[in-house]
Amino acid sequence: MAKILIVDDAAFMRKVIRDTLTKNGFTDLHEAVDGKDAVEKYFELQPDLVLMDMDGLEALKAIRAKDNKANVVMCSAMGQEAMVVEAVQAGIKDFIVKPFKEDRLMKTVNSILGNP
Repeated sequence: MAKILIVDDAAFMRKVIRDTLTKNGFTDLHEAVDGKDAVEKYFELQPDLVLMDMDGLEALKAIRAKDNKANVVMCSAMGQEAMVVEAVQAGIKDFIVKPFKEDRLMKTVNSILGNP
């Protein structure tokens, strides 16, 4: 089973994502509360996928600088188009607009992880 790192400064959002993934059969889930924590946990855990809040743009760059194969999906609220463009240039695999529907999250996760 895939190892997933959930990064968001909002505990509620981490819980929503964790609950959605758990409900869909994912069990190897880890959390980080900010970019610094995300970078440390990424290199400690070597997750298959990172779901990261747009505030983690610098963490994304730090991770991709050392691991250009990192699977990172950014979660963004509307109105952050400039940051999304910068994140795409930095190598994200996809982005999800918050608030998101469960099926959108799972479609993205399964697509990146190669699950049917």
